Amino acid sequence: MATQTEARSGTSARVRVQKFGTFLSGMIMPNIGAFIAWGLITALFIEKGWLPVPQLGGFGETDGVANTGLVGPMITYLLPLLIAYTGGRMVYDVRGGVVGAIATMGVIVGAGIPMFIGAMIMGPLGGWTMKRIDALWDGKIRPGFEMLVNNFSAGIWGALLAMLGFYGVAPLVQAFSTGAGNVVQFLVNNGLLPLTSIFIEPAKVLFLNNAINHGVLTPLGVQQSLEQGKSMLFLLEANPGPGLGILLAYMFFGRGAAKASAPGAAIIHFVGGIHEIYFPYVLMRPMLILAAIAGGMTGIATLSITNAGLVAPAAPGSILAVIAQTARDSYIGVILAVVLATAVSFLVASIILRTSKNQEDGDIAGAASRMESMKGKKSSVAGTFRSTSATTGPIRNIVFACDAGMGSSAMGASVLRNKIRAAGFPDVKVVNLAIANLKDDYDVVVTHQDLAARAEPLTQSATHVSVDNFMNSPRYDEIVELVRASAASESGLDPKNPTPVAVAAEADYGSTGPDGAGNGGDVLAEESVVLEGRATTQEDAIDEAGRLLVERGAVDVTYVAAMHERERSVPTYMGNFLAIPHGTNAAKDLIKRSAVSIVRYPEGIDWNGKQVKFVVGVAGVNNEHLSILSAIARVFSDKAQVAKLDEATTVDEVLALFGKVNA
Repeated sequence: MATQTEARSGTSARVRVQKFGTFLSGMIMPNIGAFIAWGLITALFIEKGWLPVPQLGGFGETDGVANTGLVGPMITYLLPLLIAYTGGRMVYDVRGGVVGAIATMGVIVGAGIPMFIGAMIMGPLGGWTMKRIDALWDGKIRPGFEMLVNNFSAGIWGALLAMLGFYGVAPLVQAFSTGAGNVVQFLVNNGLLPLTSIFIEPAKVLFLNNAINHGVLTPLGVQQSLEQGKSMLFLLEANPGPGLGILLAYMFFGRGAAKASAPGAAIIHFVGGIHEIYFPYVLMRPMLILAAIAGGMTGIATLSITNAGLVAPAAPGSILAVIAQTARDSYIGVILAVVLATAVSFLVASIILRTSKNQEDGDIAGAASRMESMKGKKSSVAGTFRSTSATTGPIRNIVFACDAGMGSSAMGASVLRNKIRAAGFPDVKVVNLAIANLKDDYDVVVTHQDLAARAEPLTQSATHVSVDNFMNSPRYDEIVELVRASAASESGLDPKNPTPVAVAAEADYGSTGPDGAGNGGDVLAEESVVLEGRATTQEDAIDEAGRLLVERGAVDVTYVAAMHERERSVPTYMGNFLAIPHGTNAAKDLIKRSAVSIVRYPEGIDWNGKQVKFVVGVAGVNNEHLSILSAIARVFSDKAQVAKLDEATTVDEVLALFGKVNA
């Protein structure tokens, strides 16, 4: 009981800190565009800028009068007032924003320096106090006098707060700013600034990144940039190197869904600047926070040694934004800071991933869900993981979709059905369909990677998994793990110890087809099995397999042309030396009855760069061919069976490997 209370207390404290940090950063982030505009104007037009212009940069004199330019007024008045207005509006809409901006003018004039922290105090304070004052006479004002009371009360109270800011708050904030600047300078002078990564990197993963960057570092960095022309504080949190190193380590040494999703996450992180994309990868392996800290410390140390910095915040933390805001004399230092941070983070993360006792990567989708829970709201990037490796509810039905819905998809469905049944989940339904027949009522949709774009719009609520071949894709094991996890969350099953029903499933599977289609009847006949194929090219092999179907009277002769058309749109190579050419969806009318042909090529045939020894021609009506395809799938998913098939000397041996299909 005490432990639960402590846990709730810890969670509550974390949530309160996150909310406070979010509130602070919420005043800065909507105005980042203004900070960037100021940074660009500063980089271009100040005396040491790329295009010095006295009237814009605020240096020199015009007609004997000192130029004020844009740089000084923007940072002294515009930026603090925007922050104050935003903060006041967050508390009490536009009315609160106006009063907060008025109050902040007192701090600005009283201090004489850019008052970002003062604005972050006076803006919300003005909005909150105005809200309380309005509550005093809410509903008590005579009709017709509302505007008079509202305008004068805001004006009077704003003026009083401005004086409070001038005489009371400005000196305190100025002292705080001076003290904070001295602390930062002390850390820099003594080479201790890299140690801030020990706090910054873990705080980022706990979603205090914006609070730290925009709530603390940006105000201090702007003050430093005004005095020195640049500041490394802008890059303490925003350096994309540490996160990129972790994602690169997953690309090379990760497993499963984490490895598969890491390349896309790396692009989003490094180029898009959305750093929270790598947080779930750290949450899966908490030890990886050491990699982020090491990378962060390396980047900061590099900035300190090279005396490099940015002129304004880089938001979002994209490499493009970082380069755009880099000071004129700091490109080498900044680029080195990013590259070295990436390299060190990658090295440490690689060691952690390679030496971890648990060689299986954690659940990236689960980590994304935990990330959202910690964040307290939906993440803009968590869907990246769910769309490829997770589903939000129990998995009850899975569909394999291909162009025609009878050949490659049927084989893939058979392979996965076997795996799911062997894992102990015989109630999960696995079917195959043509893409044109898809409806949005499936939990998981599996397609060839070349067809994914066609299937996704038709089944937007499903989890989509794309594969490069239907026979032995590693994504099948990921789907099995999803089924296991969904069953555990739904009914309390132990995901690691499912009910062992593999034997019963296999026995049932051998007696009936996946849709109760029986044993296959005469779908596969002796005359449709050729042990020494004559073809030497892919095109000729399709013709040979198709000709056997025609000779059986199963298809019209034009069906063979449809088999070639299907191959041109999506290859039918399945893996394990197997290809199953079949017609397009539009060619189903050319099928007279279900039939399967098997042609073996002992020397192999080049099939779009893959070696194929077995070509299985397919023509199916009403799923009658599925039982034999299921048998074929079982054989070709077992390398020992494939070896026996390769060594068979008679047609009867081949038929025996696929079961008594003529019984």
